[in-house]
Amino acid sequence: MLLLRNATVFAPESRGQMDLLIGGEQILWMGASLGALPPVLGVPEIDLEGRVVIPGLVDGHAHLTGGGGEAGPNTRVPAPPLSQYTHAGVTTAIGVLGTDDVTRSTAELVVTARGLVAEGLSAWCHTGGYHLPPVTLTGSVRGDIVHLDRVIGVGELALSDHRSSQPTLDDLLKVAAEAHVGGIMTGKAGVVHLHMGDGVRGLDLVRQALDTSEIPARVFNPTHVNRKRALFEEAIALARRGCVVDITSFDVSPEEDAWNAADALERFWDSGAPGSNVTVSSDGGGCLPVFDTDGRVVQMGVGHAGSLLETVRELVARGHGLDRILPAFTSNVAALLRLSAKGSLRVGADADLVVLDAGHRVRDVMARGVWHIQGGMTERRGTFETA
Repeated sequence: MLLLRNATVFAPESRGQMDLLIGGEQILWMGASLGALPPVLGVPEIDLEGRVVIPGLVDGHAHLTGGGGEAGPNTRVPAPPLSQYTHAGVTTAIGVLGTDDVTRSTAELVVTARGLVAEGLSAWCHTGGYHLPPVTLTGSVRGDIVHLDRVIGVGELALSDHRSSQPTLDDLLKVAAEAHVGGIMTGKAGVVHLHMGDGVRGLDLVRQALDTSEIPARVFNPTHVNRKRALFEEAIALARRGCVVDITSFDVSPEEDAWNAADALERFWDSGAPGSNVTVSSDGGGCLPVFDTDGRVVQMGVGHAGSLLETVRELVARGHGLDRILPAFTSNVAALLRLSAKGSLRVGADADLVVLDAGHRVRDVMARGVWHIQGGMTERRGTFETA
């Protein structure tokens, strides 16, 4: 057990100054002030002196096994180690496969997620990748969701992208039906996480799916929706219809026809679309390529989980409160993915929390009741990480 005193809590809603009692992997008690505990219990106490405490970030789009490979085998991005997540304030990560669903597999993704869990993080993943038929382990999307503990949906299935399988409406509906029924059978998310390219068709297939099928809007979860300004307007319209749309916190130069994550989130708020229907993810570990007109890579970067808190800090600097900012990085993601113990600070939730310094940077990180970062120093590393 551990008692944290004098924390300024954003849960993600503002709760003021509170004490938090941690036991095992959970939050056991929260309140304005907990009296002295019996000395016989031997419960250590930490006075946080009013520092801000937020839920651990839930990164809904991370390449746990690494991404890339679009410019040859030497461009395959290595898997990010444990501390890259924790130093970014991420305590829960959802893994995806991207362009390379040939040399990388659902089997590898599942075992990597299990490895991160063994190291103290919380991790799940989606089955499949950019292409159809999806790369599954049991032979079907529904089977993977039902039989594999870490699998909660399918994706990132590519639409409107030259790297996609050029799926038809029927293709999309069949995958969505598999995911939806798998979710019904298990209580898992059962979503189709959709990689959106910058093609002219945009989100047209998703609109057609909503218009012509009985599949709930929440099943369709497009990401990278801020990569084109017109695409983002389409995404806002879908959010009004019940889809949860995902903004990516990648760098955007001023001359690009795109919105950075802070701009996109502000525009989403101003649109009047439901605030619960937007999330922000990092694309951490994934390749961020730039292609020429022939589809050849001319430039590439790598996504990193730290871009999430960078976006939070940018929004704070613009005058927004943490209680408005944080849901897109925490509780909204957890609600979509049906991770009931994640994304909020409350009694019975997992003890995933981040203590911020005065500049809203990571000072301490607790994942499942264990300190991974304290005073900015790494307390717990991945199995093959060096000091």
